[in-house]
Amino acid sequence: MPERNIEFGTYGARGIKGHEAVARQLDALAGFVATPITARRGLLARLHYLTRTDHARQAAREAGLTVTDRTLRAWLDGKRSPSRKNLARIQAAYRMVRRQNVARYLLARLNREGRGTRVEFHPLNQSQVGRPRQRVVSYRTLNVRHWDRIVEAWANDDEEAMDDAWVSDAVVDLGSEWGQYEYVTNIGFAA
Repeated sequence: MPERNIEFGTYGARGIKGHEAVARQLDALAGFVATPITARRGLLARLHYLTRTDHARQAAREAGLTVTDRTLRAWLDGKRSPSRKNLARIQAAYRMVRRQNVARYLLARLNREGRGTRVEFHPLNQSQVGRPRQRVVSYRTLNVRHWDRIVEAWANDDEEAMDDAWVSDAVVDLGSEWGQYEYVTNIGFAA
């Protein structure tokens, strides 16, 4: 695509890809368990979420948590503790299942029956870039009406699809300067 940055940060600009900022915002809206998984309370909250129903158990297995029911019961009862590798699997499965469960709700909130959601683009940080190389980039807002592909890519944790969906469904609507907003300091929206 034209205007894609190949060597971002060469002259000292700082920021993150726009789709990464959107994923962070969607994660905040998803409402994950705040207690760390290393704490007993955080582990139990995640395990209860993953084992409450047969549907949740199946989704957890598909997400990579493949331990026996006996092991799960031992973890829930506090008789045994998961290894670091299993803690990472529990965390990954929890995030994946939570994203899939919340995606439909978030999609309805963001699309708002065709009205869309107002998005704020906070430009990249150019404080470390020499004066002659700085771009004129300002704060912009845009109403994004089509969130389907963006939320689907986020729910599936597919970074490449998320980047493509974010650029083609949202950023190009900024006009001819859309390439300046590929990297940002923050993307904000309230749904």
